[in-house]
Amino acid sequence: MNLNLLLENLTNPALLFFVLGVIAVLLKSDLEIPPNTSKFISLYLLFAIGFKGGQELSHEEFSSEIALSMLFGIMISMLIPLYTFFILKRKLSVYDAGAIAAAYGSVSAVTFVTAVSYLESQQLGLHGHMVAIMALMESPAIIIGLVLISIFNKDQSTTKIKFSSVLKHSLTNSSVLLILGSLVIGFLASTKQAEGIKPFTNDIFKGFLAIFLLDMGVTSGKKLKSFFSFGWFPFLFAMIIPLVNGCIFAVLSSFVTDDVTNRFIFAVLAASASYIAVPAAMQISVPKSNPGLYLPMALAVTFPVNITIGMPIYFLIVQHF
Repeated sequence: MNLNLLLENLTNPALLFFVLGVIAVLLKSDLEIPPNTSKFISLYLLFAIGFKGGQELSHEEFSSEIALSMLFGIMISMLIPLYTFFILKRKLSVYDAGAIAAAYGSVSAVTFVTAVSYLESQQLGLHGHMVAIMALMESPAIIIGLVLISIFNKDQSTTKIKFSSVLKHSLTNSSVLLILGSLVIGFLASTKQAEGIKPFTNDIFKGFLAIFLLDMGVTSGKKLKSFFSFGWFPFLFAMIIPLVNGCIFAVLSSFVTDDVTNRFIFAVLAASASYIAVPAAMQISVPKSNPGLYLPMALAVTFPVNITIGMPIYFLIVQHF
């Protein structure tokens, strides 16, 4: 049964399109998705998830469990950067350690979207409040990462962190704004109104996800080329730490909720790493951090690890523990 679950995930068309993208780079093919098309698809995926989450949320009653779940999500995004920073600082500069810690404490909207698709393959649906929790988990890790850099940076004159601009950016970046905005619109729309755009939000979702993951495969393949020049430590960190985080919070989530889908999403969010919001924030605030490290770590290593072996493991844990 466990083997069947793993094989089912490994033969998922969306995942195989990701692999095709990586293979295309290795074969030096000219296959690529035009940047404007890729951006449109990513916006569409966030819109569809947000809108469907809003519809689900409109049928839920706000409860102490939902409030506790929100606090739990914020706690995850604050705790992970704290301990990962000190692991990273042993081998890397303070700037890189802070940036990478922030990336792994924050979340990946694309990994979240893929996790929703995984739940659907198991005939399970997403609860709307988990979309809101995902959006809430973007910013705290960025702030914690910047605070750690500020505390442990010995050359204080070279890095002046403007927390107000970082906070504003982390709350208004396109992925957070679109998914929260779509969540509110989906919440306000009636079931009849939502039916009118259901073919767009539901029926074509998996097709667009497959094309987007093809593009992610191409991007990952390109970034992976020069990644090993930094040695084995970043690679091992990017592969092991997400799995550890996902497994730990898959178990700990049982103290917050008994719902299997919610616990699975918590595990995936804890295991994911941001490669959109955090790099943008670090480019503004910590230009000395190296995007050639944290971008490939999050996108070329952690993302494929999560969608291949991570998700089946987290799902098994929340089912049996």
